[in-house]
Amino acid sequence: MKKIILKTAGAVVVIYSILASPSAMSAEKEKIAVDTYRMLNLFGDVFERVRADYVQEVTDEELIEAAITGMLTSLDPHSSYLNAKNFKTMQVQTRGKFGGLGIEVTMENGLVKVVSPIDDTPAHRAGLQSGDFITHLNGERVQGLTLSQAVDKMRGKVGEDIKLTIRRNGAKPFDVTVTRGVIPIRTVRSRTEGNIGYVRISSFSQPTADGIKKAIKKIKKDLGKKFKGLVLDLRNNPGGLLDQAISVSDAFLERGEIVSTRTRIKEEHQRFNARKGDLTDGKPIVVLINGGSASASEIVAGALQDHNRAIILGTKSFGKGSVQTIIPLGQHGAMRLTTARYYTPSGRSIQGVGITPDITAELVKVEKLASGHNTREEDLRGALKNQGKNGSVKSSNKPEEGDKKAKTDGKSKEKPKASRPIDSQLQRALDLLRGVSLFSQRKKG
Repeated sequence: MKKIILKTAGAVVVIYSILASPSAMSAEKEKIAVDTYRMLNLFGDVFERVRADYVQEVTDEELIEAAITGMLTSLDPHSSYLNAKNFKTMQVQTRGKFGGLGIEVTMENGLVKVVSPIDDTPAHRAGLQSGDFITHLNGERVQGLTLSQAVDKMRGKVGEDIKLTIRRNGAKPFDVTVTRGVIPIRTVRSRTEGNIGYVRISSFSQPTADGIKKAIKKIKKDLGKKFKGLVLDLRNNPGGLLDQAISVSDAFLERGEIVSTRTRIKEEHQRFNARKGDLTDGKPIVVLINGGSASASEIVAGALQDHNRAIILGTKSFGKGSVQTIIPLGQHGAMRLTTARYYTPSGRSIQGVGITPDITAELVKVEKLASGHNTREEDLRGALKNQGKNGSVKSSNKPEEGDKKAKTDGKSKEKPKASRPIDSQLQRALDLLRGVSLFSQRKKG
């Protein structure tokens, strides 16, 4: 190993270059080493010139951090440098609470792209959508900023406003003012829909695995023997921790591989397998995904799909099939480096392709059409009466005119309950599970 010392106007930059002796390396390796040495010298020359002649003074720390950031961001959209402040913020995000807007973002064509808003956060309440592009922050152009710089500007004190300029689906840009808030790490929400359980996972952080166990336990307690199936909603789930995705998949599988990760070094490939125990006791599952379902959520969907454990319904997922490792750099923060690709149990790589649903269902607006009164057989004069199985005449269930009047004349004291907007994809999933349950009952009968 050879140490190169570059003296630059009062500062000393030390760069280590690995140069093996010519006798111990091939001519090709020696040429690569010499080229590397020349490029390191080039870096030192540029560093010195910028530091000495740039129009305004910049610190060595700013220049080195910028160089590291450029090196990492040039690799792929997910590798990046985290200074000490951003590294601390990232740790908080995966463990507790943080102050911000509540959106998962990436960088695309120099603009900040919203992967998905996190449920019940300022961004979600302000109406930000998956696929939105943020072009300006408080009037300042986003182009030219790194993803980390843009995210840092979006964060701030709780209660402070920030104006985002949004470009959506080719429409004219518009401004949205969002008030920064405390972003809670509550990733799992659940409820019952008739005799079917519904669980929504908004992201994968440390509380997620425990959250899914508590949610299923509560659903089983509420429904008892009426529990017929489960909808697992992963729409607009940007992903998160790999181990949490493995734990969630394991919750519904009895055996088999969940996911494998493959690096440059074959000996470091890993396979993760399920342990015995299905929290739903084998009940049918429908998993909802869309274009905002990325990374860890694609691991779960892919594992359940490959094992025929769930029906995947919705639209094609985001297609992020890479694994990032956070490598601490002492007092200087950390680097997020893409170190592996992940593969589903059948050996599929999702990178750039995504998970294709078993049943494609776009999210559409559902409206009930007024059809008026249609004439039926029972309305025809002289129509035969239904005699039922035993030959007894069955009376019509149609209400008499007097009954109609009695029902409409009375004023109800109860206020109508506010109903949730109709979610067409969720309704498809619920209908599918009810159909499967009904079919199974009839087969048993």
